[in-house]
Amino acid sequence: MVATKKDKLTGDALGTGRRKTAVARVRIRAGSGVITINDRPLEDYFSVETDRMNVVEALEATGHRGDMDVLVRVSGGGPTGQSGAIRMGISRALLALDTESFTTLRGGGFLTRDSRMKERKHYGLRGARRGTQFSKR
Repeated sequence: MVATKKDKLTGDALGTGRRKTAVARVRIRAGSGVITINDRPLEDYFSVETDRMNVVEALEATGHRGDMDVLVRVSGGGPTGQSGAIRMGISRALLALDTESFTTLRGGGFLTRDSRMKERKHYGLRGARRGTQFSKR
């Protein structure tokens, strides 16, 4: 089970999500369904619809889409990695808020860390796997 956190002063649920090199710190509180990422609305921050859907997926699965405000600080990585990190952070914060949603979140794969990382460059190669182009002469 994931360690859950709540802010002692405000009562907000906290969650941290990671994906590739992106790290997202998520804060959830009761509200009207506003999602703010790095002081910008969700629609402004993510231009691709897939990334926006990835962020709200856990909220919709647990039925908290319209009654929770989400504040996110995310850094590192690209848009896809950041949306995956936010998704995991939201899931962990929802778990801190409501422990009955564990089976829904676990069954949907929201609490599983995607451990795939970029492979390092290797000596004598142009990248991780690609070699140099063969030259006959």
